[in-house]
Amino acid sequence: MKQIKYFFQFSLIIIFFSLFKILGYKLSSAVGGKLFEIVGPLFRSKKLIHSNIINAFPNLNIKEINKINKLMWNNYGRVFAEYMFIKDFRKGNLQNNIKIEGQEILESIKNNNKPVIFISGHFSNFELMAMHLEKSGINLSAIYRPLNNIFLNNIMERIRKKYICKNQIKKGIGGMKKLINLKKNNYSTALMIDQRVSEGISSKFFSKEALTTTIPAQLIKKFNISVVPVFIERVQDINFKITVNKPINFTEDTSIKDITDKLNKILEKMVLLKPEQWIWSHNRWK
Repeated sequence: MKQIKYFFQFSLIIIFFSLFKILGYKLSSAVGGKLFEIVGPLFRSKKLIHSNIINAFPNLNIKEINKINKLMWNNYGRVFAEYMFIKDFRKGNLQNNIKIEGQEILESIKNNNKPVIFISGHFSNFELMAMHLEKSGINLSAIYRPLNNIFLNNIMERIRKKYICKNQIKKGIGGMKKLINLKKNNYSTALMIDQRVSEGISSKFFSKEALTTTIPAQLIKKFNISVVPVFIERVQDINFKITVNKPINFTEDTSIKDITDKLNKILEKMVLLKPEQWIWSHNRWK
């Protein structure tokens, strides 16, 4: 029964992807945004999203919460539509839609040929981050969580490997082994640290405990490498700004817990910059 459901979802998404290719980037992004404003709340609990927003912003009124909720779904829908144009962001006429602040930091990392860990969260079109890092000439691996829908996941993996980052590492023990092998060959790693993970540790996120991945902290401790926070934001609906921050170094005696706590604080600051562009539908504080 589940396979039938997944195939139906897959077929519907393929129809929309085909339509988006016909409509073009600008119109597709707008249509995707409006579409998700309508259908998004049917698939994710409004109560959960509002609870998450209140955890981070306890003083907001219901009107402000609803505004963040609506704009979040709009952004989510735009990302959905923009998958059909990843190729154009990588090497086509949409390259100029992305502005970079801190490109000199990436050049330094590339020239030093020493791996780092790039961290961020699911902001605006988060897929463009790893795409730009690899495009800048950095040897990169990107950690991702496979989609539950096996039909759709096959397509998304092909898109990611071809246009975003060819070294896609699945979350899990097998992926961690592959990640370590790449690290030994001076490959940097890009990952999102904002999702709840069952194998993580409890770390405060907006003053409330949340299960948080320790992968960055483990790699920092094992390989004595720097972490580079990257923030990507949507500007005027169809443009993006990627901000690459200076590398952060931790002393040898810094614990995995302390590193994880520090990275969560960095993530908090990103959320505060553009709360409407973060995905609040994850059950982050479960």
